[in-house]
Amino acid sequence: MVVSVPHAGRDYPLPLRAAAAVPVASMLALEDRHADTLALVACDDETLFIQRRARAWIDLNRAEDERDPLIDDGARPIPAGAAATKLRSGLGLIPRRAAPGVMLWSRRLADDEVRQRIAEDHRPYHAAIADALSGARDRFGAALLIDLHSMPPLPGPASARVVLGDRFGHSAGSRLVHRIEAEIAAAGTTAALNIPYSGGHILSRHGRPAHGVHAIQIEIDRSLYLDAGFDQPGEGMAATAALLRRIIDAATDELLCGEYALAAE
Repeated sequence: MVVSVPHAGRDYPLPLRAAAAVPVASMLALEDRHADTLALVACDDETLFIQRRARAWIDLNRAEDERDPLIDDGARPIPAGAAATKLRSGLGLIPRRAAPGVMLWSRRLADDEVRQRIAEDHRPYHAAIADALSGARDRFGAALLIDLHSMPPLPGPASARVVLGDRFGHSAGSRLVHRIEAEIAAAGTTAALNIPYSGGHILSRHGRPAHGVHAIQIEIDRSLYLDAGFDQPGEGMAATAALLRRIIDAATDELLCGEYALAAE
């Protein structure tokens, strides 16, 4: 089991603040606020990766070539098609906006400085995840990456509080996903699959179910574990961490005792 928390970073380095058109407070909307705290409470001996740099600096859930020509001197034109929807909306490798209508940068970014962020932050994170998953698969016959995120409350009184993403069946085995869905339901929490979040670059890069490496994105409603202002850990932190722990334990059991372990023998 490998857990990744790519969007909870609260380190806003000086070069970011110097080039920004808005204060750090305006960039917080990009954070999966305290998803790292949630993971630290829930995890036991699982391999855990937490990105410390803020998402405004670089987004680890975007591919290296998802560079925005509206702010990035080294970017190519945005391609047509649905695959570039996030990039067109300003949420590329280097986010152009912090929130709708809130532009991040006071100047264009040079190709060299974006390449440096890729080399120092993006590539090492993904290389470490790949090594951990490969080692787990070689040792146990199967491995799972849980890519942990948080989401604003979805509209509607019956809306899901947890959204699982498996890129519509491409990044993880279906029995594994259904086992996690069942655990969430048994805990009395509503869940949805792939709608409205199916997973991004992290899942597409690391999920290889045919080779024993599975990847599932988990989006957790921030109101479950943050305070009313969605800023600091709230009264629900312990219960939400217990739910995440239950998910991890169920997934581990499925990997070791289900069809995945049998297929590896």
